[in-house]
Amino acid sequence: MVRLSDCDSAHIAQLLSRFGLVLQLSPVGEPIPGSYWGDEEAGLKNHEVFARDDTPLHSILHEACHFICMDPHRRHQLDTDAGGHYDEENAVCYLQILLADFLPGMGRRQMMEDMDEWGYTFRLGSAAKWFDQDADDARSWLLENDLIDGNDQPTFRLRQSG
Repeated sequence: MVRLSDCDSAHIAQLLSRFGLVLQLSPVGEPIPGSYWGDEEAGLKNHEVFARDDTPLHSILHEACHFICMDPHRRHQLDTDAGGHYDEENAVCYLQILLADFLPGMGRRQMMEDMDEWGYTFRLGSAAKWFDQDADDARSWLLENDLIDGNDQPTFRLRQSG
């Protein structure tokens, strides 16, 4: 599992900043502000993603993608629980896989392996099978909300409609 300590946090901070997000580092052993799952999992409050050196990258990108995919009303009130519905959650997972390609040492295949190791559950049994064979609805949702283009490239925009 790739963790923040395995990477240059400047690359992650730079990627998040393209969406107006700020990476905030917490000391190891201290609770992570805004963490829905607790332990080493990333937190989300307002426009900040909180993490420690032991936070998995998949968790950081997952929380960031919640921010990107939520409507402006929820984004304005954001504190810990991103909420959302089934289609949005699938879109979050799809987008975090795409964004992994923008982080040196990560990439989409490693992201999917880490998602499986953490325990994300997909109908076909793995993140890779889901992404390659069963994620058309997630891709369509991201296209409809102008968060990716027709070549599966992030537009680096936030969802605007609710």
